[in-house]
Amino acid sequence: MAILICPKCAKKHKVNFDTVKENAPLGKKIAARCKSCGHKFPVELDKLINQEKEKSEETKINTRKICITLSKGGVGKTTTSVNLSAGLALAGYKVLLIDTDTQGQSSYILGKKPRAGLTELLTKELSPEECVFRARKNLWLLAGGKSLAGVKRIIDRKSFGAEWTLSEAMKDLDHRYDFVIIDIAPGWDQLIVNVLFYATEVLVPVALEVMPLQGLAEFMKSLGSIQKYRKEVVLKYIVPTFMDARIKGPETIYSQLKKLYPEYMCTPIRYSESLSESPSYGKSVFEFAPGCTAAADYKELVRKVTLDESALL
Repeated sequence: MAILICPKCAKKHKVNFDTVKENAPLGKKIAARCKSCGHKFPVELDKLINQEKEKSEETKINTRKICITLSKGGVGKTTTSVNLSAGLALAGYKVLLIDTDTQGQSSYILGKKPRAGLTELLTKELSPEECVFRARKNLWLLAGGKSLAGVKRIIDRKSFGAEWTLSEAMKDLDHRYDFVIIDIAPGWDQLIVNVLFYATEVLVPVALEVMPLQGLAEFMKSLGSIQKYRKEVVLKYIVPTFMDARIKGPETIYSQLKKLYPEYMCTPIRYSESLSESPSYGKSVFEFAPGCTAAADYKELVRKVTLDESALL
C-alpha cells in the first residue's frame, strides 16, 4: 500500500500495488486520476515501488539477537532469559522472547498459556502474527513446549540448509523488535545449531559450581565450531549465577571466571529466595520482589546489555 498525492489539489490517495500491477507492467508509466478534483497525471510505477521499499527499509528496527545458552542444565538460563527480557521491556524496549525448550518454562514463569508458539512458526501451520503472544507491555513471547521435539526431527531430516530453518522463519518478525532473546535448552542438537546461526550475540549464565565451569569450556569449543561457518555470532556476556556470599565455593569459582574471561564478565546474580519463588506466582522478579538483591543484579545486567547506565533507575 502506498500514498499518491495529486499534483493539482494535493489530495492524498491510497494505492494497492497488487491491483495496479495486474493492469500495468513494471517499467511503464500509468495514468492516475484524482477522485477529488478529477485531474489526471502520470505515475512511474517502478519509481513508486522503489520509494516504498526504501521507506520500509528505513523503518526497520536494527534488532539485537541474543541467545542465552550453556549445554549444562540448572544454571539459570530460563530465569535469566525471562528476567532480562522483562527488564528490557520495563526499560522501554520492544522485546521478543523465544523459548526453544520442550519444557516451555518461559510461559510458566510469566504466568501465561499461549495456544501457539515456536512449533507452529517453524512448521508454518500458522502465520507469524498468530504464533507470537503478548505477555507484558513491550514483551512478546514465542512459546516452547513438548511439540518442539517433533520439529527437531523434521529439521534433522532436511538434506540441505537445515541450520537456517529458524532464520528463515524469523524473517518477517525480527525487525519488529529492539531485542530478540532466545532461551536455549541444555544439550546440543540441531535446534540449538539453528539458534546459533540466527543469533548474533551469546550470553552464557554460569552457576558458580565446578560442573558448570567445565561445561563453559566445552561450550566455547562448540561455539568455535559454529564460528568457522558463521563469524557473526560472538560471545558477549558471561553471567555468574547463584552467587552466595555465605559460603566460600562460589567466590572462589567467580575469581577463576574473572581470570579466565575478564572481558565477558557481568555482575553476578546473587542467590535470592524471591527469585526462586517468583515463577510460582507467574511473575518476573521485578514484579514479585523489585527490591530484592536479584532484581538489583538483573537491573545491572539490563544496563550492561543496553549500554545505558540510567536504565531502570
